[in-house]
Amino acid sequence: MAHDENEAHRAKVEAIAAEVRERVRRGEPIHIQKGGVHHFVPLPGDRRFAGRAVDISGLDQVLDIDVGAARCVVEPGVTFAALVAATLPHGLVPAVVPELEGITAGGAVAGCSVESMSFRHGGFHDTCAEYEVVTGDGRVLVCSPELEPELFHMIHGSYGTLAILTRITLRLVPAKRHVHLRYRRFDDAPSFDAALRSVVAEGQEDFVDGIIHGEGPGDFVLCLGRFVDAAPYTSSYRWLDIDYQSTRRRDEDYLTTPDYLFRYDTECHWLTRTLPPLEWKPVRLLLGKHVLGSENLIRWSKRLERLLALRRRPDVVVDVFIPARNLRTFLRWYAADFRFYPLWVVPYRVPVPYPWVAREHAARFRDVLLVDCAVYGKRNTEPGRDFSQLLEDKTYELDGIKTLISRNHHSRERFWQIYDEPAYRAAKARLDPEGVFADLYDKFHPER
Repeated sequence: MAHDENEAHRAKVEAIAAEVRERVRRGEPIHIQKGGVHHFVPLPGDRRFAGRAVDISGLDQVLDIDVGAARCVVEPGVTFAALVAATLPHGLVPAVVPELEGITAGGAVAGCSVESMSFRHGGFHDTCAEYEVVTGDGRVLVCSPELEPELFHMIHGSYGTLAILTRITLRLVPAKRHVHLRYRRFDDAPSFDAALRSVVAEGQEDFVDGIIHGEGPGDFVLCLGRFVDAAPYTSSYRWLDIDYQSTRRRDEDYLTTPDYLFRYDTECHWLTRTLPPLEWKPVRLLLGKHVLGSENLIRWSKRLERLLALRRRPDVVVDVFIPARNLRTFLRWYAADFRFYPLWVVPYRVPVPYPWVAREHAARFRDVLLVDCAVYGKRNTEPGRDFSQLLEDKTYELDGIKTLISRNHHSRERFWQIYDEPAYRAAKARLDPEGVFADLYDKFHPER
C-alpha cells in the first residue's frame, strides 16, 4: 500500500471513529450511510435505516493490488465494477464477483454475496483474509482468521449491526479477457439437478449457474463458462439485447469478462419484466441509458416508494439457500405452489458452516453444497396467500436459510433457532458494547 494512500485511509478511518465516539457520548443510535444506492429491497415503512447516519461514502478506494500474491486491499465502498476494472488489467479478478455492478465490497461481506464461482470458492466472505472495522464505541480493530477469528467470521452476514467495515483484504484469481459460455438444456428438475451435481463434482468449469425458465422441456438451463484468451465474436447485453432471454435460444456465447461478470446488471436480473415495455427494443433504444441497469432501476424503485406502499405487499425479491440434497424437493414444490420464472440457481460450496448459523440448524444442512435459488419480482397480491411467507417457511422446512434483504416473517424464537444468538450476543458485546447499531432481529423484522 502506497504511503500516501495509507495515510489518507488512516485519516478517513480516524474521522469516522471520532464521529462514532461523539455519537456514543450523545447517546445517539447509528446507521451506516455508504453512499450510492442500497441493495436492500425497498419496503413500506422501512425502519432499517433508523438513527442518524455515519457517512462512510468516502471509503471508496482500491488501496493496493499485489499481483504476485494475488491479493487486493480495498475500502468497503469500492464497487465491484471499479474493482474488476482495477484488477483485470493485471490478469486477475476477485474470486467471487457479485452480479450487479454497484454492489460494494463491504456490502458483499455484510450481506452474504455469492455468484457463479461460488461452487468452487464459496461466498465472497470466504475469499477475504482480513477486515478492519470501527467498533460501536469508536475503536479501530483488525480481525482475521488468525487474529480475532470469532469476530472475523461474525462480521459476515451481520448487515451493519456489529461494526463499520473500513478495510478489506481479499483474494484474487487468474482471469482472461473473455468468457466462453455453453448452455445445456434439460427437460425436468431431476436431470437438471443430476447434471448440476456432476459438473460441480468434476470441477472443470470456471463458472457454473443455472436459469430455470419454466416447467417444460428445455426450460432447465445449465450455464457453464470458462475463461478464454480470444473470442470469435462477442455479444453484448448492455442495451438492446437481453441476457436471460439469450439462454433460451443460444447453445453458446462469448462475452468480454466484465460483460459476463455483470451480465445480469442491465435488467437487474429480470426486474424489467415487471414493466414489459422496458423489454421492447424501441423503448430500450430511446430510454435505455436512463432506466436500464441495476443502479437506475434501484433508484427508480426508491422514487416510487410511496406508490409501492399502496400495495398490500411488495413483490417477492429474495435469495434462499437450499441444501443440495433437497433441491429436487424444493423445485417440485416451487413448480406446484410458487410458479414464478425465471428462477436463478447458483451452487454454493460451504465446507464449514458459518459460526453465525445456529449449530442445530447448521447440522441440518448435511451437505457441503448449498444451492442459492433467487426469486426476482414475483407479484404478491393474491388474497389469503403471502408468497414471501410461504417461501420462508418452505426454506426452513427443507433445512435451508434465506437472506434478510427483503421481507422477513420469522418469530423471534424461530429466528434464533436459525441464527446463533449466543455467538451474536458475544460479538455484539465486544464490537458494539454501547448498542449504537440496530439489533439483527429488530432491524429486519419491522412488522413485528
